[in-house]
Amino acid sequence: MTITRRTFGLAALAAAGAAAIPFAARAQTAALPPAIRIGSTAPGHLKFILFRNQGLIEKEFAAEGIPVELVTFDGGSAASVALGSGELDIMYTGNNPALRLAASGADVVAVGLSSWNPLNETVIIVRADSDIASLEDLKGKNVAYLAGTVRHSNFSKALATVGLTTDDVESFNFGIDVAGPSLDRGDVDAIVESKSTVQDLIDQGFAKIIFDASTHPEWVSPFPISVNGEFARTYPEVLARILKVDIQTAAWADANPEETIRIFSEETGRSVEAVQATYPDNKFYQATELTPAAVDSLKEEEAFMAANALLEGTVDYDKWVDQSYYQAALALLPATTN
Repeated sequence: MTITRRTFGLAALAAAGAAAIPFAARAQTAALPPAIRIGSTAPGHLKFILFRNQGLIEKEFAAEGIPVELVTFDGGSAASVALGSGELDIMYTGNNPALRLAASGADVVAVGLSSWNPLNETVIIVRADSDIASLEDLKGKNVAYLAGTVRHSNFSKALATVGLTTDDVESFNFGIDVAGPSLDRGDVDAIVESKSTVQDLIDQGFAKIIFDASTHPEWVSPFPISVNGEFARTYPEVLARILKVDIQTAAWADANPEETIRIFSEETGRSVEAVQATYPDNKFYQATELTPAAVDSLKEEEAFMAANALLEGTVDYDKWVDQSYYQAALALLPATTN
């Protein structure tokens, strides 16, 4: 379903250079959207899952009666298409889909971070009875992973350490729902996924890890919050309120680690132990601010993607990164939360 929005003179505003207009001035023209659509790659990023579980965005806009839709996508590419086309307003995905969309010239802005977990969760698994024991053994093999994702990027980086590229394997664009049964049947020889996603396969003795990217924290880059540009310009106050909830949700998770892990486990079907492995020491790394260090890390990731033909075009960071909505969100917080 396409959401049709009232623009209230948006074309004239854009022509005058909306990005150069102070947030307060833009907010004066803000209205309420007919709906708020927020998407995430399945099963959902942590704050997205907490939004859904506790109805946090709905509660924020209950007085206005704005419907809120929380939608999951099988991979960041599908979410990116939805955001770029206006079918989605806000997107929580990995950095690769966000960077690829920004580099394409789509009308999107990065307004904050979904997360920046320094633990690299990417692993490569094979069947427990497989003869494959190393990255080198993957040459000529069938490997399943979602194209255009962080796993794709990490797989490329891993192969590069042994002088291989993705051209040296047969790639299958499968999510875990298809990849798992395919591995069982022998249709694919290996799967590239997050460790928490495949932990049950490992615990059951069905699969074994042949490569663990946790030894490469330098490959980790932050996950941005991307917003459709028209939505951001037309409803700046609404976006600031959503980011306010995002900031509060990150703080709540840190203050309630056991409850956070329980909710994430129940919502994703992953074991509590698998979730705890993703967030050791009860640290969730959900801070919303898109810091200069985060931007630098995204630039490094973009450079790798460009060098390995994982994106086309270049990201205009002056146009893409917009801190004004985060700053407006901070102003909405109680003094004790700032």
